[in-house]
Amino acid sequence: MRLEKKGAAPLVNAARLRQLFKYAILLLMVYALLMNWGSMRIKAADVLQSLSTIPIHNGQPQMAALEAESALLMDEKTGAILFSKNAHKRLYPASTTKILTAIIALEKGNPNDMVTVGDEIQLMVAGESSAGLFEGERLSLKDLIAAMLLPSGNDAARTIARYVVSKEEGKTVSAAVSMEQFANLMNEKAQALGAEESHFVNPQGSHDPDHYTTAYDLAIIAKEARKNKLFRTLVSETEHQIDAGKLTQTVINRNKLLQPDSGFYYKGTSGIKTGFTDEAGYCVVASASRKSKDLIAVVLHSTATGVWNDAEILLQAGFDMN
Repeated sequence: MRLEKKGAAPLVNAARLRQLFKYAILLLMVYALLMNWGSMRIKAADVLQSLSTIPIHNGQPQMAALEAESALLMDEKTGAILFSKNAHKRLYPASTTKILTAIIALEKGNPNDMVTVGDEIQLMVAGESSAGLFEGERLSLKDLIAAMLLPSGNDAARTIARYVVSKEEGKTVSAAVSMEQFANLMNEKAQALGAEESHFVNPQGSHDPDHYTTAYDLAIIAKEARKNKLFRTLVSETEHQIDAGKLTQTVINRNKLLQPDSGFYYKGTSGIKTGFTDEAGYCVVASASRKSKDLIAVVLHSTATGVWNDAEILLQAGFDMN
């Protein structure tokens, strides 16, 4: 028989205390949720978007397979970013720069204008990519753009820049001054497009510490370029014949995603531009269309073979998405 001291309060059951404590914690959590609902909703949406944009190929995530330091996949029709890796990291664009050079050339020039290659050809340095132009050669702006985009001719890019600046000024401008003024046009255009993380100092993409961009900006620039029908036609060609009077020359597209016998051919590829310098690594901006989808993939600072594999992983992931 248990005796209780008269007047003493009954002991509270320990299990009951634990239950009351849980209720109190739950109420505090509900209160915190209600007070911070806006920010928590945004964070949840970010998480869901990240989960929904991980590349899937044959049912397996392929994010870890990307060798590129930076990569991005865009829906060309909507501008939506379907996947990104370090998309806003500042990197060197190498010859993918020439996409912007082509935009300006097509906006300010006439594709049928005949252009004479001048002494800007002397700015070429050993080891640069070249279309094999020579001083005094005359060819159409259309062919110059092809010579710049397909074999990635730095010589063609400089001649285009001088042509545009001289046309704008209404007089022949020196090679050195025209390169500087064309770079100003490039930066103005990039800003107007919303590519605000970029800065350009030359039309061809030669390395310079102050010549940089991001995967995000390049996607914006590529999307704009593809609005032009002639641009789309040129970058989709596996080769292009240049007519320079009595001379003809065939230039080959360096984009292996387009070349059936390259070992990296990807069905549906429609462009756009390759790039390489020691500092930039291997780069490509690629476009492809399948199943009523139009995609743009950007790969920056990858490897010689990884650049093509990275582009395929991105594009295939986009086409596999519902």
